[in-house]
Amino acid sequence: MTKLPSNVAEFLAGKRFAVAGVSRQPQQAANAIYRKMCNSGFEVLPVNPNAAEIEGVRCYPNLASVSGSIHGVVVATHPRNALDIVRQCSELGVRHVWFHRSFGTGSVSGEAVAECQARGIQCIEGGCPLMYSEPVDLGHRCLRWWLRMGGRVPR
Repeated sequence: MTKLPSNVAEFLAGKRFAVAGVSRQPQQAANAIYRKMCNSGFEVLPVNPNAAEIEGVRCYPNLASVSGSIHGVVVATHPRNALDIVRQCSELGVRHVWFHRSFGTGSVSGEAVAECQARGIQCIEGGCPLMYSEPVDLGHRCLRWWLRMGGRVPR
């Protein structure tokens, strides 16, 4: 097992998460993140304003519609939606945000990252929990190594 970067360890230390951007199309990255986190023993809530149900589970239109506290949010949306999600996190006291990205910009938005910093929210820019949640599959181990070499995932 790889020693986790401190910000990843802090993020994954929680028990209850939301994944913003899950889709009615199960092959999407957000859905893979949602499934992996569920299978790793976390309580995970899917968030998509355009779906009432995802993969047989109630889907929430926004973070405010979730009852109870949320430790962290994985943002796997288009970057233009990231700022709104960060603002929702701030309003609800969510202190951990992970912007999904493998190649390209992913869900990372400069505005959203700056908003996290301004509001005291710890954010991770790039990669995804699949690269760190044990057991990590060979594909994600290789991807983590490759993206780490380019400085695109937490070290």
